[in-house]
Amino acid sequence: MPRLLLLCEYATLNGGERSMLATLDFVVEAGFLPVVAAPSRGPLAEALTARGTEVLPFEVRDANGRHRLMPALRAELASLLQACRPDLLHANSLAMGRLSGPVAAEAKLPSLAHLRDILRLGPQAVADLNCHTRLLAVSQATRDAHVAQGLSADKTCVLHNGVDLERFCPRPPCGFLHQDLGLTTGVPLIATVGQISLRKGQDVLVRAATAISHRTDAHWLIIGERFSDKSESRQFEADLHRAAQGPLAGRLHFLGVREDMDRIFKELTLVVHPARQEPLGRVLLEAAASGVAVIATDVGGTQEIFPAESASARLVPPDDIEGLAGAMLDLLADGAARHRLAGAARQRAEAAFDIRVAGARLVAQYRCMLE
Repeated sequence: MPRLLLLCEYATLNGGERSMLATLDFVVEAGFLPVVAAPSRGPLAEALTARGTEVLPFEVRDANGRHRLMPALRAELASLLQACRPDLLHANSLAMGRLSGPVAAEAKLPSLAHLRDILRLGPQAVADLNCHTRLLAVSQATRDAHVAQGLSADKTCVLHNGVDLERFCPRPPCGFLHQDLGLTTGVPLIATVGQISLRKGQDVLVRAATAISHRTDAHWLIIGERFSDKSESRQFEADLHRAAQGPLAGRLHFLGVREDMDRIFKELTLVVHPARQEPLGRVLLEAAASGVAVIATDVGGTQEIFPAESASARLVPPDDIEGLAGAMLDLLADGAARHRLAGAARQRAEAAFDIRVAGARLVAQYRCMLE
């Protein structure tokens, strides 16, 4: 049974971690034994332990939250490889790919790095990543952006994330979310889901919502939390909360991180994803599979989820407050259009983003590398 070591940076459960967890059952069924090197405490470790997956403590940050130096991390990883003796290494993020590339190459260990972000890379980062046997980009846009910066075109391929089409599927609403919020059934609910950050663009949604608040009785939901402790990130979140005291008072709700998104999607009128950059938004896959009408910014890999010919979402330019506001008003007023978008989105998810297909393709990558 080949031993697979997965390397994760964060203790949290964001898109990259959830995408990794979604494929683990397929990896095990294919005869691999996964072991995860990750922070020993937090939601990720808890989720892995609950499913019986071994967690090897690997802390990228010290007790004060500072990133540890690369030489020390690489030395620790080399020791971990000697102790664990995996047959294959899978770095679950670009940062972990850069960390592990030279170490895996030195150990002559087949390895891959998952490119789940679109980032500007320096020459050393490119060299570190090119040490891997293979590089997996979550979208063609992600691949193109990094190959243009010097990543090996021969090593870099596209593997779209998948979604559980049985868990995330169209269902009639039951009204629990309206009840939780103290709202009358039928009040439109518009949600954005993701880490609270400038990159995800919640501020754009808030400004667009403010602009049309007098023309609709809709309520807006921000689902997610801030993880960065940088001062600008704290200020960004504070500004969002301040908006809840103005024209959106009582109509802008912060729900934090939710583990019941499969239930929440069915209660929503619209999902809005106003990101300024998005390699391949997991929330968009889940919303599409759930049969919810989506408005998203046309950035990164979003057009790969919702190509124009599929007519499966409304795409607007990033930072276009007027365009986003208009799209929300249009779809709030046109239930038939929402229904068409929702149906087309579900069809798109079924055709291109089935987790069973994504899991099989990942396993095929593993086997090809071992051969």
